[in-house]
Amino acid sequence: MIIQLEKSISAESRTKLDVIIQELGYKTAPVKTQFQDYLVATGKADFDIRNIGSLEGIKDIHRVTDDYKLVSKKWKLNPSVVDLGDGVKIGGSELAIMAGPCSIESEEQIETTVQFLVENGIKIMRGGVYKPRSSPYSFRGLGLEGLKIFYKHCKENGIKIITEVMQVSQIEPMLDYIDIFQVGARNSQNFNLLDELGKVDKAVMLKRGISGSIDELLQSAEYVFSNGNEKVILCERGIRTFEKAYRNTLDVNAIPILKEKSHLPVIIDPSHGIGIRKHVGKMAMAGIIAGADGVIIETHETPEIAFSDGQQTLSHIEGGLLFEQLKQVKALAENF
Repeated sequence: MIIQLEKSISAESRTKLDVIIQELGYKTAPVKTQFQDYLVATGKADFDIRNIGSLEGIKDIHRVTDDYKLVSKKWKLNPSVVDLGDGVKIGGSELAIMAGPCSIESEEQIETTVQFLVENGIKIMRGGVYKPRSSPYSFRGLGLEGLKIFYKHCKENGIKIITEVMQVSQIEPMLDYIDIFQVGARNSQNFNLLDELGKVDKAVMLKRGISGSIDELLQSAEYVFSNGNEKVILCERGIRTFEKAYRNTLDVNAIPILKEKSHLPVIIDPSHGIGIRKHVGKMAMAGIIAGADGVIIETHETPEIAFSDGQQTLSHIEGGLLFEQLKQVKALAENF
């Protein structure tokens, strides 16, 4: 059960509410976000929720049986839109495109990529400054100093930044230089990290775990939301299966299911999903047709010499062509 509280609720009304809920045998957890005060109540007793909904100081009340309550669509039928400011939004009628290299490699690369994005009307740049790599000998990013250079050039050109955060200690230093914290597949159930990201007023994009279920992804989103941050975005990036013909199994099925289960925006990541450059565009379009609110795609001026993931990265020429195709597909998808 989710109870939306009026911000003006009196201490007396709040105490009365707590007593009534406890008498029903329910446990409560208060949640205060950027936008609303909630009371999440869990229990099994059946009762007429109108008896609580009519109390003073109650804005609305909803019965939600899902374990993930705040991110469930059962109480919020209208899809959520994450507003990054300056007219850049994720969710709703606009197609969100995030593009850029797997890794931030140099200032020159940042300048070239920003110019490419501006020319193509793309408002969000992706790029890793902290890179989780399977091998400890692979390039692991330029760190905070690289992020500051990244921020400087994007800020000057009206570009928003999404980049990965790997541990709690990185959140505060990164906070002033990013617009979206990306939580990678390896950290999708790092609950300490999710708890702390729930305490900041910046968007968080959660990637599905390497072998994670849809419900596990939604439970991870619940951690962020329940700690006070409603600016949550879900990302399907493929899961590890027995198949070896491509990098991961991009679960396009997950897109309509996530949209059915949750009010949160959903992004598809075909680069990590299929992991084969020539097929990335097809999978991106499939995701949009399936209902995704946007895509996150790896692009590089010269993928063949990229520091990481060159085999799945589009060239700027390929990326520019795909962006136009995706906009056409988005218009088509509106009819479904």
